[in-house]
Order: sequence, then C-alpha cells, then structure tokens
Amino acid sequence: MSGPATLPSRALILVAHPDDESIGCGILLQRMREPTVVFATDGAPRAQEFWKGHESRQAYAESRKREALQALELAGVEQAEFLGDYGPEIFVDQELFQHLSEALDVLMRLGQIARPRVLLTHAYEGGHPDHDCCSFLAHALGRRFGIPVWEMPFYYSMQEPKGVQRFLTATAESAIEANDDELGRKSQMVASYLSQREFLRNFELNAERFRPQPAYDYSRPPHDGVLNYEAWGWPIKGRELCSAFMQVQPRRAAPKSARAARQARQGHVAGA
Repeated sequence: MSGPATLPSRALILVAHPDDESIGCGILLQRMREPTVVFATDGAPRAQEFWKGHESRQAYAESRKREALQALELAGVEQAEFLGDYGPEIFVDQELFQHLSEALDVLMRLGQIARPRVLLTHAYEGGHPDHDCCSFLAHALGRRFGIPVWEMPFYYSMQEPKGVQRFLTATAESAIEANDDELGRKSQMVASYLSQREFLRNFELNAERFRPQPAYDYSRPPHDGVLNYEAWGWPIKGRELCSAFMQVQPRRAAPKSARAARQARQGHVAGA
C-alpha cells in the first residue's frame, strides 16, 4: 500500500468521538470502499459544563450519535459501530483510558466480523486522552490481526496554529486534497455536528494528512512537554495514561461469529 489514496476495501477507522471522522478523514471516507467507522466513546463527558443546554449527559450523547450517523450518510458510509452500544456508561468521553481492556475485547470482536485489511486512527500526540487511547488500541489491534495501521493528526496543542492538524514529529507523510464536490460534502459532514460548531472552526477542511503509525513507546507520553489536556487542566496526566496502557492485556480471543458479537451488544461488555 503506497498511501491513503490506495487504502483497500474493508478499512476500519477507529476514532475517539463523533466528529473526529469528519475532520480527520472526511475526504478519504468519500473515496474508500466499504469502510467501517468505530466510535470509541459516546462523546459526552460527565462534567456538566460539556453538555449544558441538554437535558442530561445521555441526551447529549444521543445527540452526538445522531449527528455522526447523519455525517456518515453524507459520506456514503454504511457501516458504523459505537462502543457505547456494547457497554452503556462504560465508554464515556475522557474516560477511555479506564476501560481499555473492555474496549479491546469489543474491538477484537468487531474486527473478527469486519475482517479489515488496514486500520486508520489518531496519532499519538498528547492532544486528547481518548485520541491517544485510540492510537494504542489500534496498535494492539494491528498486531492482533497482522494488518498495517495508519494514523492522522488532530492536535497536540490548541494554543498554537502549528499544533493543529500537523504531526508532532516530522516524518514521511501523505496528503490528499479535496476536489470541489468532496470539499462541499465534507463541509456538510462537519456542519452536521451542530453541537460542536464552535470547536470545529479550528480545523481546515480542504486537506488531510496520513502516515503509517510509527513504533511508539506507549510507556512514555508522546512528548516531554505539557500535554494539551494537561494545559486545559483536565484531571489526568500523561503518565497515568501510559500506566493504563502498560496494564492492558486482551482477556479473550475474538468470537468467530457475528452472532457472538450481536449477543455481546445486547448486554454489557463481558467482564466489565
């Protein structure tokens, strides 16, 4: 595979939150064949400041899910999975690091069904803890299924322009630019996320960047400085995230049938 423009069919795109897929690969999604998009969290943090204006946290999560489905329909994506459907109140925004084993269990089941040929996920960059968790989970999935992992940048510092949609380290990367139709459709995808309107203004829409996932050392934070979410004052440090990564082991093999995954979806995550 020479670059993202030649990603094969059955790509699995693992993103942390509804809207990440539109910003990170909204152009690429329009060019893919049979992609599966997996949302690792419900996009609704527990702190009320994030969902003020909504009746409850759960109502906010449902709103974000509806926005995601609308955006994916615009891109022509038919396969979408929300880990929150497999474990209500488990896969909560900002808390993915606390449930990595459960997430990996579900992802292995989904991978057994989708049989992806390649994974695409977030770069390990210290912007959002859930983004970094997805990087780690995709790394584990890639090793489990013996398939390549690609990544896309989001932000490692929202305080400076160069920290947005640029890789933290300079290595060989591929970039794609939207034609007029693709840009118009991606703009519509982003506009579907009314709940995120202000934040999404920070991102450009006409180009996307990708590269093969480097050999990260997940026992260490992505860089030695203050991580973006630490600068925001969130109650989690990079070292805590790394400690959670080091404790993860897949707890069981992936089920061999779609029926097993459907059964898991009807209840809580096994062992959670």
